[in-house]
Amino acid sequence: MKRKVIRGAMALFILLAMVITQSISVSAAASKFVTSVNTTSKVVALTFDDGADGANTNKILDILAKNNVKATFFLTGSGANNHPQYIKNIAAKGHQLGNHSYTHPDFTKLTATQMKSELDRTEALIKSLTGKTTKPIFRAPFGAVNSTVLNGVGAAGYGYTIQWNIDTIDWKGLTASQINTKVQTNIKPGSIVLMHTGAGAPGTPLALPTMISQLKAKGYKFVTVSQLLAYQNTSTNKTYTVKSGDTLYSIARTYGVTVSALAAANNITNYSLIYVGQVLIIPGTTVTPPPSTTVKYTVKSGDTLYKIATMYNTTVAKIAVANNITNVNSIYVGQVLIIPTTTVTPPTTTVKYTVKSGDTLYKIATMYNTTVAKIAAANNITNVNSIYVGQVLTIPK
Repeated sequence: MKRKVIRGAMALFILLAMVITQSISVSAAASKFVTSVNTTSKVVALTFDDGADGANTNKILDILAKNNVKATFFLTGSGANNHPQYIKNIAAKGHQLGNHSYTHPDFTKLTATQMKSELDRTEALIKSLTGKTTKPIFRAPFGAVNSTVLNGVGAAGYGYTIQWNIDTIDWKGLTASQINTKVQTNIKPGSIVLMHTGAGAPGTPLALPTMISQLKAKGYKFVTVSQLLAYQNTSTNKTYTVKSGDTLYSIARTYGVTVSALAAANNITNYSLIYVGQVLIIPGTTVTPPPSTTVKYTVKSGDTLYKIATMYNTTVAKIAVANNITNVNSIYVGQVLIIPTTTVTPPTTTVKYTVKSGDTLYKIATMYNTTVAKIAAANNITNVNSIYVGQVLTIPK
């Protein structure tokens, strides 16, 4: 009889443990993936990833202090071990601290337990140095994120995985001018700018004074990531994890948005380069459209300023002035240009376009700021891959 009671009690205990464990796992919400904030307020978050050397940290801190700017630093445990005083300085200056892992691994290749270990070790070290927490914000090393990472990071207590919509790629050794140009040409309300503190990004401290003054002149206010999140409009963007067989066109069609809008929301310059597991922001239909006086164009292979100016019925000189270009022959693939159209009234009727070698419907749709589906419908095209050189297409406006 006693054995039966004991067995029954053990069974009940196991059952309760399973229920509790299950409820805990269900209640741990996935981390929210953020590349920028949907807002009309002119706010921007400057963020710095701190790696092993942090060579420019104090220079950056001095510039931020001089300009009364608060920023966000994503810290690694290995970096904190190598330069603990720099980390203390960041915290003492009142900047926000975020978790960037301990050893900077690719989180898409880790188990949930390994993710938690990376985050917990860094959190414990940063807390011991500064008395401050890195929660609730995390930035994935290499920007490598998928749904498994978001679940694992969320379970570890990090409610937000912070990506960016402006990548300065300063770690490639870009000049101050190149870094600033990337920021100024891509800035929008709610932007998150990615920069680095290491010796591999010598242009960053040189770029900051001009970058800050020019953004202030445009009316921008500098905030930390947590402050930026408070500006998020209630109609937030959805996210979608790319699956095998997906294309930007198929995803855009599923959510009723354009390929160009989807690419812009995720800072994608090559529409063919998406990968399985990639988490995409799906821009909502309620997002405030860009001003009608300007449009943006991403430079493609073979483009010249003259070709782009002709495409938009403007002049090379106007494009050069709008983008601070001094050498009209120096544009590069992937560069985002502001196209001034203040004196140009777009046609209200349809236009005709003759297909050229290398054209695709996606390319033409992007060129005219329309969708593949609309062009296909206007021209009775059933197979969007079947267009030919010399074909005259009606472009619906």
